[in-house]
Amino acid sequence: MPAESASTSPTQFQDPARHRSLQLLSILCGFTAGAWLGAAEAPTKLVSIGVSPIVISLIMVIGVFLARWSLPALVLGTSSVRADVRRAPHLILWALLAGCLWAVANTLTIFAIRDIGLSIAFPLWNSNSLLGIFWGFLFFNELRQAGWRRWAGVLGGALVMCVGATFLAIASASQGPSAHSLNGVWAALGAGVLWGTMYIPYRKAYLTGMNPLSFVTFFTFGEVGMMTALALGYIGVSPIWHVLVQARSIIFWLMLGGFIWVIGDLFQQYAAKYVGISRGIPLSNTNQLWGLLWGILVFGELHGKSHTTYLEVIGGSLLMMLGVGAIALSSATSKEQAHWKEAAQREGERYGVAADYVAARFEGRQAAGETLPSRSVLDWLLVAAASAVLLVFAAMARVPQFSFRWGPALALIAALLLLLFLCGRKLWRTTRFH
Repeated sequence: MPAESASTSPTQFQDPARHRSLQLLSILCGFTAGAWLGAAEAPTKLVSIGVSPIVISLIMVIGVFLARWSLPALVLGTSSVRADVRRAPHLILWALLAGCLWAVANTLTIFAIRDIGLSIAFPLWNSNSLLGIFWGFLFFNELRQAGWRRWAGVLGGALVMCVGATFLAIASASQGPSAHSLNGVWAALGAGVLWGTMYIPYRKAYLTGMNPLSFVTFFTFGEVGMMTALALGYIGVSPIWHVLVQARSIIFWLMLGGFIWVIGDLFQQYAAKYVGISRGIPLSNTNQLWGLLWGILVFGELHGKSHTTYLEVIGGSLLMMLGVGAIALSSATSKEQAHWKEAAQREGERYGVAADYVAARFEGRQAAGETLPSRSVLDWLLVAAASAVLLVFAAMARVPQFSFRWGPALALIAALLLLLFLCGRKLWRTTRFH
């Protein structure tokens, strides 16, 4: 189906059947993102064997950098990235800003995991859902004329999530060391604030048509730059090098965590693109359930704790999941979609992006006149270089000595791969990764 002309009204972008298809796709993308984002945090448990949170975050960011360049090159090719940048060059700056926010937030999550554990820290930093709802309404016309049922679903879900987070904060007093549990709570909540704010550049990018694969490519420069500055300022050049040499046997696992995180983030980006940040982010925050599964089943975080602690953690997580479900099921009405499209038109006019390009990308289609993406020798070199780096550190890797249960881990990995296949296939068939 050809893209609309440049004179297309912003309220004519999308037909109902296409909208329903994108809604279903976004729900699947959100849940797949949650599974992979949850798995990505598992390697950060290395903080429990004495590795500095700053070093862990720095190594993860290197893995993120490798993934953010090699995966787009593999899926569509860097020619697609260059074409997006020519159409919307202003988004490079927004991507850099988002990357900086991500780097600081990721570092805070590692401090939180050290002090209060993975199963409890996860739901606390997922307070970013609340900010996502607020920013989506304030800046991008989300939930405008959504109707009282949608408002009740979103706000009621947010309230339930807050109650669940309260239970988890109370439980943290018995999970983490008494001297640091409160610090862990603040670190997790701080990460939630930064990640919630990071979604503003996301939504600006997708309203003006940029492909998520293009956006995350430049996003990573902000991540690497900010994380390097944090590491140098917090530790220093010589100590960092000394720690990296000593930790070479675990570098692969941390880089792998960063790589896995990017896969989850890409699905999260597509969810946010097609259902907005007020709904897409809560969907991806199902990662708290996966974090709970990894923390309890694989790492035995709550082993030996009281029944009360189990009830607080599991009950709080289930409450937060109910809140997420209520938000996710509050689909956008046609009137609300019209306001989204007005926001898209406003952003397009502000930055001089062609209306037909914005309209086509809003529907997950290729714009008229766009050349088909292709992979060049450069793309295959990027993929080969990223693979070689991972293989080199994999050869040095050793399995860390701490509590780990292989049976549940293999079951969770199988679930991840199944979701990756199903969602990737659906995303390709529906949007061709646009």
